[in-house]
Order: sequence, then structure tokens, then C-alpha cells
Amino acid sequence: MTDASVTTATTPHPSIVAAEAAHFGKLAQEWWDPKGSSAMLHRLNPVRLRYLRGAIDRHWDLDDAGFTPLAGRRALDMGCGAGLLAEPLARMGAAVTAVDAAAESIAVARLHAEGRRLTVDYRVGGVEAVAGETFDLVTSMEVVEHVADPHAFVAALAASVAPGGLLVMSTPNRTWLSRFALVEAAERLGQVPRGTHDWDRFLAPDELTAMIADAGLEVIDVTGLTLGTKGFTLGGSTTLDYFVTARRN
Repeated sequence: MTDASVTTATTPHPSIVAAEAAHFGKLAQEWWDPKGSSAMLHRLNPVRLRYLRGAIDRHWDLDDAGFTPLAGRRALDMGCGAGLLAEPLARMGAAVTAVDAAAESIAVARLHAEGRRLTVDYRVGGVEAVAGETFDLVTSMEVVEHVADPHAFVAALAASVAPGGLLVMSTPNRTWLSRFALVEAAERLGQVPRGTHDWDRFLAPDELTAMIADAGLEVIDVTGLTLGTKGFTLGGSTTLDYFVTARRN
């Protein structure tokens, strides 16, 4: 993309909450530092990649030993930050488009990808940045709780899923545990920057799955994400956080 095609702060997408974009933009320079402000995301990334790879292999009936399960397919990572998920998707063989509301994060993402000779179509903006386009795989991890209108956001994500394609999302549940662990304790202890989470914006699994179903996709899996003494693990409990996978038939 050329500079002229980049959405700027003066032409915001309606899905974007300006304060949220500004908050994450300030953290952009530390995004790839595993000990910096995004340390928790670095701890979470291997688990969500494990979940995502399982969903991909099952959906397209692939060999889980293959290195490029997304070869020949288009992938969208919505709310990509500085590319923690977009880069692995590119390594899996996908033609990746990645979008984020914070221009600072996209700038860091582009430089990081270039340094690793990875091709990712990074764009500044919201879901509107890919209006009219469709993708075989759409991911949006820990994002829906930060947007202006979750219903409209999910509908737009669903519209970007091609026939036979897959949508994978993750988000915190709105429970006493998430309030304590992700807002009060994590922010107070400095594990995530203050102001990162607004507990009132969290979605329960039945709320998110209803939005996805209303948007015309079939929900095929809900898996909990738990945090224990050894870090994040996939499990049956959705009390803290969870993944949702849906498909377009």
C-alpha cells in the first residue's frame, strides 16, 4: 500500500474507539518485546496458535505435520497490533491482510515483517478497511471487547468470510474471575498496562456466539482458555477467556 491509501486519525472508521486506538498506539514500540507491555500476549500467543492450527487442520482436513497449511489461501487478521499473529499466518503460507486501528502499531508491524522477509498487507483502520473483500480464514483475537459496536463488528467480520471459510475469535468472558484476573490484578500488578481492559465491554460466550449466528455463520466450537501456575492452557472452562470458531457453509 502507498501512504496515500493509509487511513489516518482524521478519517476514522466507525468501528474504532479513538481512545482505544490511542492507548494501544502508545504501546507499539514495545509490542515485540517479550518482557515489555505486551508480555502477556507473548505468553498467550503459543496457545492461541495451537488452537488456531487445530481449527485449520480440522476444517480443511489437513495433515497436522505440514508446515504451510494455509498455502493458496487468503487470511485476514483483524486488530493485528504489531503482527504477533499475522506473521505466523504468513509463515503458514497464507496471503495475509492485517488491519489495526493504531497507525503506530502498523508502522512497527511493517518494519518487523520486512526485517524477517515476510509479506503482509498491513492496513490502518477498522473492519471497514476490508469491505467487499473475502478471506478463507478470518481471525480476531482479543479485539471485539475494544470496538465501538460489537454487533456491527462481528457482522462485518462474518461478511468477510468466504464460502467454505473459517472465523476464529477470542475474547475475555464477563465474569468475576476476568474482572479480578485481567482488570484488577493484572493491571494493578503491571502485567498489562492500565486502561487496557474495560470489564463492562467483555462478552459472555452466549452473547458472542449469538452475534456470530445472527451474522449467518455456524458456530462449531467454543473452547475455554485458562491461566494456571504454568501459564495459559486450553480447557473446558470459559470463565476467564475463550475461543470461538465458526464457518460459512
